[in-house]
Amino acid sequence: MESKKLINPINMKSRRQFLKTVGVASASAVIPLHSIANEMAKQKMIHQVYFWLHDVANTKEFLTEAVPMLGRCKTVGKFIAGTPAATAERDVVDHSFQVSCTLFFDSLEDQDIYQSDPLHLEFIEKYSSMWKKVQVYDIAI
Repeated sequence: MESKKLINPINMKSRRQFLKTVGVASASAVIPLHSIANEMAKQKMIHQVYFWLHDVANTKEFLTEAVPMLGRCKTVGKFIAGTPAATAERDVVDHSFQVSCTLFFDSLEDQDIYQSDPLHLEFIEKYSSMWKKVQVYDIAI
């Protein structure tokens, strides 16, 4: 009999309401994840690539002959290439690379397509022997 007193219709109603509320909240939390994933696929981005060459003497050739191939890939919106700026030496500034290029994409999907673009693959095959290190930074904008 004691256990029947513990089960109270008001508590059960509250518990049911609580579980219903939690269920609805959980389901609605999943919906934005799908929307966020779709939005991220449409997210514009910047793809920054830094090259350290085996031979610094090849910098001009690499800058004028090699990296412009990347800018001609079909999904690249804007392309910029350059060398380290002659800014002041500071602990937070890295002047150690020889060439950098920045590529702008209208979506993550466009950047994925770029990765298998024939010109991008040709660039890697033809010029990868010139660099000793490459570093990429991808930025959502």
